[in-house]
Parts: sequence; structure tokens; C-alpha cells
Amino acid sequence: MKKYEIAALSKQELIDRLKELEDRLADINFFKVIEQPQNPMVFRNSKRDIARMKNRLHQLAATERAQA
Repeated sequence: MKKYEIAALSKQELIDRLKELEDRLADINFFKVIEQPQNPMVFRNSKRDIARMKNRLHQLAATERAQA
């Protein structure tokens, strides 16, 4: 996902999407043991998407704390 796509998501959507990506990454790692993936960039892209979403959640939490 692009940064602007992540920025457009609400907090709950980010949490749900993050859970899906983490599950997907776990599945990919499991199948990686069995055979080599056709597209090894999937690992890097999934990890980066997870990091972007966690970063956005942290930004939202910091904004909430600053307003409180």
C-alpha cells in the first residue's frame, strides 16, 4: 500500500488491515520452508506495509495524547 492509502484509513481499519497482513506474512513464512516463493519481494513488501501501518497507528496515538 502507498502512504496516502494508509493515511486515508481510519484507526480501526488500520488495526484490521495490520492483523490481516501479519497473518499473511506468517503464512508466507510457513510456505517458504516448503518451497521457494515465485516472487521473493512479497516478504519485503509485506514487512514494509506492516511497518508503515504501525508507524501511522503510532502517529495517531501521539496526536490523541497531544490533544488530551
